[in-house]
Amino acid sequence: MKYLIDSYAWIEYFMGSEAGEKVKPIIEGLEEKLTPTICLAEIYAKTLKAENRELAEKQRAFIKERSALTPLDEAIAIKSAEIDITVKGKIEG
Repeated sequence: MKYLIDSYAWIEYFMGSEAGEKVKPIIEGLEEKLTPTICLAEIYAKTLKAENRELAEKQRAFIKERSALTPLDEAIAIKSAEIDITVKGKIEG
């Protein structure tokens, strides 16, 4: 299976929250994972603002190690929205 990991999932994972624990098996698993570059920008900016550049760089390196970065073009954005609606319709909460 292939996973698209968004900013929310990465941030929760890095925070070690309950939601982060749910995504942990996916992030740490061997399945193929993609992270849109816009998500990397959001995570990096949030970490720079809340913490420091050193942590932002560590997180960036970890994201690149665990997933392939992919540019978010129009077609991918539309497909992502369609998948989001489909998945949220199948999963309660």
